[in-house]
Amino acid sequence: MGDGLHLPAAASTLLLAAFGVLTLLPHSVVGKPVEEENAGSSALLQRVKRGWVWNQFFVLEEYTGLEPLYIGKLHSDMDKGDGSIKYILTGEGAGTTFTIDDSTGDIHAIQRLDREVKAQYVLRAQARNRLTDRPLEPESEFIVKIQDINDNEPRFLDGPYQATVPEMSKIGTSVIQLTATDADDPTYGNSARVVYSILEGQPYFSVDPKTGVVRVSLADMDRETRENYTVVIQAKDMGGQLGGLAGTTTVNITLSDVNDNPPMFDQRLYQMSVPESAPVGSVVGRIWAKDRDIGVNAEMKYSIIDGDGRDTFDISTDPTNLFGIITVKKPLNFENKPSYTLKVEGANTHLDPTFRHRGPFKDVTIVHVSVEDVDEPPLFDSPAYLIELPEDAEVGTVVKTVSARDPDAANNTVRYSIERSSDPEKFFYIEITSGALMTVRSLDREEIGWHNITVLAMEMNNPSQIASVSVAVKVSDVNDNPPSLSHYLEAVVCENAKAGQLIQTVTAVDPDEPLGGQHFYYSLAPEAHQNIVSFSQLSWK
Repeated sequence: MGDGLHLPAAASTLLLAAFGVLTLLPHSVVGKPVEEENAGSSALLQRVKRGWVWNQFFVLEEYTGLEPLYIGKLHSDMDKGDGSIKYILTGEGAGTTFTIDDSTGDIHAIQRLDREVKAQYVLRAQARNRLTDRPLEPESEFIVKIQDINDNEPRFLDGPYQATVPEMSKIGTSVIQLTATDADDPTYGNSARVVYSILEGQPYFSVDPKTGVVRVSLADMDRETRENYTVVIQAKDMGGQLGGLAGTTTVNITLSDVNDNPPMFDQRLYQMSVPESAPVGSVVGRIWAKDRDIGVNAEMKYSIIDGDGRDTFDISTDPTNLFGIITVKKPLNFENKPSYTLKVEGANTHLDPTFRHRGPFKDVTIVHVSVEDVDEPPLFDSPAYLIELPEDAEVGTVVKTVSARDPDAANNTVRYSIERSSDPEKFFYIEITSGALMTVRSLDREEIGWHNITVLAMEMNNPSQIASVSVAVKVSDVNDNPPSLSHYLEAVVCENAKAGQLIQTVTAVDPDEPLGGQHFYYSLAPEAHQNIVSFSQLSWK
């Protein structure tokens, strides 16, 4: 192209791009002085400033040929083809990725170009006089753009994936959205246009080809029938067309539980037994209303809703909220009632309104509890005995006849005895078969006023079964003790004492009752009547 060629900027760009040539075109510099460029010229020429008209070189990535890849050509309109111009290339990759023939301006790539590593290179070109090294043109920038080819398959960066969706979900329910990324240029062709498809997991699930949203495609999937599904999703570029590259990923989908199953007892009738000696709070047994659901949807609450044992037994839910624990609420007695019947209900504690149409989420069973007979110790007809006996009772007097019986159905014979530690001095004796308690020594209230005796009753056929009862014997008082005075009293009287004057007071004591004091009658002994001293004949002490 000569100096006289002037193209519109847009047209020049298209033309140069088409031929892969960067060339120098003249541009008038407005306001600059005009000088004569050549003395021999017959016409005045306007001195012009020449500049690089930039353009872009385009080259496909991933060239694998043996020869360097031709990129394009630099050309100045001052180049007459005589080798006087030297072309210089600087900038990104100059000398390492790109080389230039300094005489022809031809540019080649000497390394493999990868758009995904670097999409473009900014280079600078300059034309110099080969002999003087004087710049003939100002340095200018141009770009080498790496054009994309479809050399990258779509990839799922976060796979494999885990997802959950409630069982019984409707068709079309969204499960998870997948996104595959393609490193190719999304602005050029279809290299990065991805289409999704499902390779494995049908007919249960589907995928939207454009958005990658995985959805439920089969109604009423039941977790209790199948819980886990493996779905394989493919992403293919080139819009899914033949020749496109593809990548796959796995989605492990778990159906989460909803309360869609009622509980059911595994038995219509439970048989249990408990010894009559079991204390209140003792565990009788456990029952289980099984529920095919899991977690909170399987948690149960148990209650006794009917039966003759509602007041005798209780039921609670164990810490796992699955089992019903039956316990003793009141003391048991085989002889009074040997068996009970309970009607027990088990109901879910968490309900899902969506599935109420399936019926009540509860079940009922019958529990039969047998009370086992236990060999119990004899039972006295009174919890304790209180007896009053005069202290002058004759030896052999029957104090009390105690009675005990075997409460068991066997009604074994009972034998009686006195616990020796309760009657260490052996004042009493009990007849072994009749239970008659009698005295074997004289009693003295003034020595021992109370006797606390422990009577034992023992089953004849089972000596280990022993019961005891307390017998309190109060010894009542009789007047069996005379008053007593001090054996010797000494009094002093003046010789001039008058008749009736008090000389001495004597006092008598009596260990017999009443405790408030005795009524004593005082008199002189017959041998003292000759004395002139008289005494008061009556005194209370």
